[in-house]
Amino acid sequence: MPIKVVVCEETPVVRAGLCGLLESDAETRLVDSTDSGVHAMMLVRDRRPDVLITGLSLRGFSGLDLIERLNRETSVPRPRVIVFATDGSDETVSKVLASDVHGILVWETTKEEVSLAVRAAADGHTYVTPRVAGRLVDWVRNRSSAASETHRLRLAGLTPRELEVLVLLARGLCVDEMADKLSIGTTTVRTHLYRLQRKLDLRDRAQLVSFAFQAGLME
Repeated sequence: MPIKVVVCEETPVVRAGLCGLLESDAETRLVDSTDSGVHAMMLVRDRRPDVLITGLSLRGFSGLDLIERLNRETSVPRPRVIVFATDGSDETVSKVLASDVHGILVWETTKEEVSLAVRAAADGHTYVTPRVAGRLVDWVRNRSSAASETHRLRLAGLTPRELEVLVLLARGLCVDEMADKLSIGTTTVRTHLYRLQRKLDLRDRAQLVSFAFQAGLME
């Protein structure tokens, strides 16, 4: 069975282009299109599409508002949603990916990418265009570098003994075992653990262990 698709986009030329691409694809069936968020809700209820492709600028309310309303819809099965973002800025992409969608397309999207996105969404997967995926990889790498620098700065505030206690804790040693290993009293070990939590602003020993691994101390 062809994948039933509804297109919702305010700009006529963009809406017509998406509709044309879908109509030329034997695996999809364009059931309707609209420029209105309210009408899109009605089409979802009446036509029950498998996939909804929506822009972010609509008549009535925004595409993100449409997604939020669909998430609250309980009377009919919710379609898988793909967002076509003519504004492909990092801020827009971040907002879209945080809104529980199954795909994001941008202005430079090709016919093949539209088809791939629709099929992936219909199968329950999430598709992003290669351009967006490349930016996401860069964002993750930059974030990882920033996180590494943050960990390095936080570790710099610890004493050598506190570092030893942190590593032993992450290795699974209990207080008595750490005390024996370091030839210090158990009260001293607990004091070090308390200071570690204060210095690193962590709530408990589980978070201390997690921090030790994230900071690369266990490599």
